[in-house]
Amino acid sequence: MKSVWTILLIALLVVAVSLPIYLNSIVVKDDNSGDAPLFFGVTYGSNTTQEAKILIDEVKGYTNLFIVDSWDISTNETALNEICQYAMDSGLSVIVYFDYVFFEPKEWSWLRAWMETTTQKWGDKFLGIYLYDEPGGNQIDTNQWRSGESAREAMENSSDYSDAANRFVANIPSTISWRNVKSVGLSIFTSDYALYWFDYLAGYDTVFVELGWNISSTQQIALCRGAANVQGKDWGAIITWTYYAPPYIANGPEIYKEMVTAYNAGAKYIVVFNFPKYPETNPYGILSEAHFTAMKQFWDYAQANPRTTADEVGGQVALVLPKDYGWGTRRSQHFKEDRIWGFWPEDQTTLIVGSIMNELINKYVLQLDIIFDDPRFNYQEMYTKVIFWNSTIT
Repeated sequence: MKSVWTILLIALLVVAVSLPIYLNSIVVKDDNSGDAPLFFGVTYGSNTTQEAKILIDEVKGYTNLFIVDSWDISTNETALNEICQYAMDSGLSVIVYFDYVFFEPKEWSWLRAWMETTTQKWGDKFLGIYLYDEPGGNQIDTNQWRSGESAREAMENSSDYSDAANRFVANIPSTISWRNVKSVGLSIFTSDYALYWFDYLAGYDTVFVELGWNISSTQQIALCRGAANVQGKDWGAIITWTYYAPPYIANGPEIYKEMVTAYNAGAKYIVVFNFPKYPETNPYGILSEAHFTAMKQFWDYAQANPRTTADEVGGQVALVLPKDYGWGTRRSQHFKEDRIWGFWPEDQTTLIVGSIMNELINKYVLQLDIIFDDPRFNYQEMYTKVIFWNSTIT
């Protein structure tokens, strides 16, 4: 009898030790490929290790992802190691943002060894590198996918839509920073609000669709998820700015709705964007207690409502847009017009595409994926229904 109680005691201790790990790991059951985790967390954009630890301590009970989104931190080896280790000791996985990844000159020399040893040091808790930001959105809004002469020269004088698409897709992975990250075998992430299809063609492993800015979340998810599904990549969602002035981000109930929408649409990653600092006395940047409450509610929702198959959260119907048609797709009450590849004004195709997009979104909601015609992908077999942009809807 004594041995039985001993066994029971050991079992209880094992459960107690394992419980924190379970609480920081929402598992989504995918009958096609086994268990797949949902990564849910926040970004950190301030510049001290202390503030990072304060934020980690706040969210570690109801998140499992921490994104270091600070240039000051990512270029400081000591601070970066301290924050990454603290986050992982708190049960969180980590992604680190870089705008440049140079292994030379001398002040960057530590970075190669740091990247090469991340897997050895942290295993699968280190998910990869967030490299560059909003390449597609920048292309639409500024005529170049990132600031700098090389990106401008790479894209200028594009002769037509296909030429612009080819230049965009070729230039991103040609950069030194991209080649350096790939040379050490790390996954590459970004966030965007346009041209998701072409981000993936350029080689991004995961794109976070930005939800906010008074743009239709359903439409943006359809564009990003469609690109990821057809090209065999992962996708996520990041809850970002809604206003240009305080409070910048939407309120608690609103971001909760966005998180649930992204989750029900099948996002593998769901992130709440955070940035310093409003008000100045808030150690959590722009996030308030109401936002943290919403995050806790979402964490509980995700555990209580597990996704069971990929089909239940993936698109069932595909809208196929014209090949290489890099339109920003944001025409609405907030955006009276949008650009095509940042160079050309809306054309005769725009109204047709916009109209059918709106009609199908209203009809199919989260069951719709929006993709691009491309002979390299056999998308016809992936969906129960495929509708081309110039079709008559029945």
